[in-house]
Amino acid sequence: MKPVAEEFRQRFGESPRFTVRAPGRVNLIGEHTDYNDGFVLPMAIDRATWIALRPRDDQRVMLHSLNHDETVEFSAGALLKGGKHWGEYPKGVAWALREAGYKLCGWEGVTTCDVPMGAGLSSSASYELAVARAFQAVSGFTWDPPAIARLCQRAENQWVGINCGIMDQMISACGKPGHALLIDCRTLVTTPVRLPSETVVVVLDTRTRRGLVDSAYNERRAQCEAAAKALGVKALRDVSVEEFEARAAELDAATRRRARHVVTENARTLEAAHTSEAAALGRLMDASHCSLRDDFEVTTRELNVMVESARTTEGCHGARMTGAGFGGCAVALVRADAAAKFSETTRARYYEQTRLTPWIDVSCASEGAALVQRLRAMRRVRHAGEINSE
Repeated sequence: MKPVAEEFRQRFGESPRFTVRAPGRVNLIGEHTDYNDGFVLPMAIDRATWIALRPRDDQRVMLHSLNHDETVEFSAGALLKGGKHWGEYPKGVAWALREAGYKLCGWEGVTTCDVPMGAGLSSSASYELAVARAFQAVSGFTWDPPAIARLCQRAENQWVGINCGIMDQMISACGKPGHALLIDCRTLVTTPVRLPSETVVVVLDTRTRRGLVDSAYNERRAQCEAAAKALGVKALRDVSVEEFEARAAELDAATRRRARHVVTENARTLEAAHTSEAAALGRLMDASHCSLRDDFEVTTRELNVMVESARTTEGCHGARMTGAGFGGCAVALVRADAAAKFSETTRARYYEQTRLTPWIDVSCASEGAALVQRLRAMRRVRHAGEINSE
C-alpha cells in the first residue's frame, strides 16, 4: 500500500481519498470445475492489486499502472473497446457495472500489483475486483461481493474475451483471513474451510507463462459442454462418479477424459473440504494433479517437474498444479515447521532439472476485496449516512 500511496501524492500533490485492495488467489483443489457449475477450494493470498485514488466530478477515469509505467484514460459513460491491453480490464469492469444499472462516478488513481502476472494466481481477477471496489468507493453503491464478482466475470468473458469461470472473482471478492473457501459455483454459496493444523500453503511458480486467450482453455471448456450435452445434463457437476462410469462409453475418447477429470475432481474437492487431516488432503491434491496431467492434459513438463520436486521433499503432504495450466504455478501443502527447508530443497531440485529459478512463497489466507483507507472526513460522511458503503 505504501508505494502506491506515495506515488499518488507525487502525481497529484495530495494524499489519496481512498485506497482499495483485492487479493490474488491460489486454488488448493477443484481445477476446471468452476465453469462446469462445480466445486472449488481456493484461498485468497496475501498478494494483491492496490489502487490509491480520489474522486472526480465527471465520469472520466484516469489510472496509472506502476507495473506497466503507463496511464489509461476513458469515460465510464462512453466506453469503446480497444485491442489487447491491460487498460481493457478497467473499461470492462466499468461496462459490466453500468450494464447492471450502477451509476458510476469518475476517479483518478495509481495502481500496482504484486501478484505474479500470468502465473495462474489470478492477477486479472484481483485487478478487476480492485477496480470495482474503486468505483464503489467513489460512487457509493452497496458492496455485494458475490454480485460484484459475477459482474467482474462478465467483464472478463464479454469485454476482455477470456471465457473464465467464476472462481477467481469469487475468492478475490469473498476471501476470509485464515481460511480457504469452498465455493459452489452454481449457487455461489461459500463455506469457510480451515486448513489442517500445523500446515502452510506454499506457492511454487515455475517461471513459465501462458496466455489464456490463445491457449487450449476455450477448447477444454467446449469439450466439457459437449460432454454435458451428450450425458443429458445442464453441466458436468450433475454427474456422479458412478453415473459417469456407467455411461463413459457414450463419449469419444478425448471428451471422455475431459469429463472424467471434472467429475472426479468435484468429488475430490468436496472430500477435501470435509477433511481435517493433512495427509488425506495431500493425497487428494496428488490425485488432482495426476488427473489434470493425464485426463485434462493441461500440465507442462515444468509443472510436472515442480510437483514431483515438491512431493519428494520432506515435509510435503501433497502438491498439484494450480490455475488453468499450460504453465504458471503449482501449490503444495507443507508441514509448517518444515516450510523453510522445503522451499530451499524444492527450489534446488527444480532448478537442477529445468535451469529455471522458481519463485517460492509461503502464503497466508487473506481478506477479500476491501476499502482499506479513506480520509477521516470521508469516514465522518459515511457514519452520518450520506453514502452507502460496505
